[in-house]
Amino acid sequence: MAGSDEVNHNECKRVVPLHTWVLISNYKLSYNILRRADGTFERDLGEYLDRRVAANARPLEGVSSFDHVIDQAVGLEVRIYRAAAAGDEGAAAVTLPILEFLTDAPASEPFPVIIFFHGGSFVHSSASSTIYDSLCRRFVKLSKGVVVSVNYRRAPEHRYPCAYDDGWTALQWVMAQPFMRSGEDAQARVFLSGDSSGGNIAHHVAVRAADEGVKICGNILLNAMFGGTERTESERRLDGKYFVTLQDRDWYWKAYLPEDADRDHPACNPFGPNGRRLKGLPFTKSLIIVSGLDLTCDRQLAYAEALREDGHDVKVVQCEKATVGFYLLPNNDHFHEVMEEISDFLNANL
Repeated sequence: MAGSDEVNHNECKRVVPLHTWVLISNYKLSYNILRRADGTFERDLGEYLDRRVAANARPLEGVSSFDHVIDQAVGLEVRIYRAAAAGDEGAAAVTLPILEFLTDAPASEPFPVIIFFHGGSFVHSSASSTIYDSLCRRFVKLSKGVVVSVNYRRAPEHRYPCAYDDGWTALQWVMAQPFMRSGEDAQARVFLSGDSSGGNIAHHVAVRAADEGVKICGNILLNAMFGGTERTESERRLDGKYFVTLQDRDWYWKAYLPEDADRDHPACNPFGPNGRRLKGLPFTKSLIIVSGLDLTCDRQLAYAEALREDGHDVKVVQCEKATVGFYLLPNNDHFHEVMEEISDFLNANL
């Protein structure tokens, strides 16, 4: 059970790096303003408060980006990031590289394509949110590949399964593009990744890919958002201590899940009483990043163990003193450890 607000506040400040504490505290403040008690959301105000950055066709610190609509029917847009080629830093790089990239043939040297799903508990943030734009740029630099960040539809306006459907659409689109393919076999070497709700989406898209025979090279889950009706030990112990409360989490699940569903719905609790085990399914390898001070850490560890029990390849990186969002700023040892783990995982499974 959560302690007093003052005790939790002081304990959090002692553990979390100052810049991270300021960043996530500001997000928490705005999130509390935007959620309504009746389950609706202040979307217009949320869009205004979300700090965003435009795509940049001219490379910035070696990475360029552009936005592209892949499904006109629902307005589904992705932001595509790629490393700048030699000579791409000048003024001529504003438009030509984008046109060349979209019409390019498969590359001879293999490179990873990371399809990334941003966090925000299915409700907040976007592919253009500054924190996720920055994270995707880091992924390009460490992978030397391409990142496709998906601007999926958000709850409560778009409930389950909209986010999963958008993730599947993005995967199908990537697989169909010649310029996303590489290597002697000219195949798309796709990894799925996401944090919070984005990690949840990555899991469910990967299950569908396994069902339909679409090869995924790996899943990279950062503090993936799972839940259930029965509280875990970490949920009780960490409730309200490090930015997140159970009341917050319950609100988001109610906003995303079908209106008549509880938290044992398979979207929330994939291996729970109403879920489905994956034994015998060609499910992809997983790299699972767990923050020890995230109140849902027990659920993430149980998820990893269930995958192992079903015969799947799983590596867990447990960052004992990390909180939610530690990977957003390079101001802690866990950040550098996790980025190295992600780089190794990409290289090993390319």
